[in-house]
Amino acid sequence: MNEKDAVTSRRKIILSGIQPTGTFTLGNYLGAVKNWRHLQEEYDCYYFVADLHALTVYHDPAARRKASRAAFALLLACGLDPEQSLVFIQSHVPAHAQMGWMLSCLSPFGDLSRMTQFKDKSAKHPEDINAGLFTYPALMAGDILLYQADYVPVGADQTQHLEFTRNVAARFNHVYGETFRLPEGYFPKAGARVMSLQEPTAKMSKSDENAKATIYILDDEKTILKKFKSAVTDSEAEIAFREGKDGINNLMTIYSAVTGKSLDEITAEFAGKGYGDFKTAVGTVVADELRPIRENYARLMEDKSYLDAEIAKGAERAAHIAERTLKKTMRKMGLC
Repeated sequence: MNEKDAVTSRRKIILSGIQPTGTFTLGNYLGAVKNWRHLQEEYDCYYFVADLHALTVYHDPAARRKASRAAFALLLACGLDPEQSLVFIQSHVPAHAQMGWMLSCLSPFGDLSRMTQFKDKSAKHPEDINAGLFTYPALMAGDILLYQADYVPVGADQTQHLEFTRNVAARFNHVYGETFRLPEGYFPKAGARVMSLQEPTAKMSKSDENAKATIYILDDEKTILKKFKSAVTDSEAEIAFREGKDGINNLMTIYSAVTGKSLDEITAEFAGKGYGDFKTAVGTVVADELRPIRENYARLMEDKSYLDAEIAKGAERAAHIAERTLKKTMRKMGLC
């Protein structure tokens, strides 16, 4: 095989991270993590716990450390195979912080100040608008570029960050010579945008203060069914997906994502049935979907030696890959 054939035949790289800021929600699972599991068959997948990004908001250090371990265990519990994919904790690979600083020096102030997420979080936490919150897109760019990712799974609220990464990479390549692959967005067909069960016009969130609004993937069956039974719907009593039926649209989206049924099939299945029956059906399929995850997670958290070994192994493998790009970048910038 010649060099050109080797390049074209390699498996594409997909990279994504998730912050350890609480137990994953059903939205995190259906919108991202469930798809990550299936991508392992086709791509070289790199998944990480983005604990450095979580530093922009204060958490107790012991709680943060525990949350990172729990997030790592949850990724494995959701079906990510550490023998098939690279799974690691971001802060355990020093190259991320190093690359983030170097790329921040190529990140225009104007571009950073226009980032929507910075504006939103600054408005939400006006008492703590820190420099990390402002410059974290450069760290995110470093996360992606360190591994020469081809694709990054992105939602509608993340496309700006990917475009920022591509701009930084192109700027570096222009100034210092070809170094980084420009990543593209990956938009999974099976992904689902899951909304709050109590305010279906808002995205389901880990931080929602209304306990009834969010399904966590470690919720037990009784809790899941109770939350779905209290989900906000409408007064029409018709199970159909259309404008103005945000609550039912959300429940249909969830049911479709779990069962694989189309919206038309769901409408036909529940024709003539009430919202109570539909809510119970959605809750039941979700509970069945999440039960093995909850069981796998409990088993992993009890096996401390195995979990520690997998965390260390993931960090070692990630560092080996990341440091190659880091050293090349440092040479290009005249640092070594």
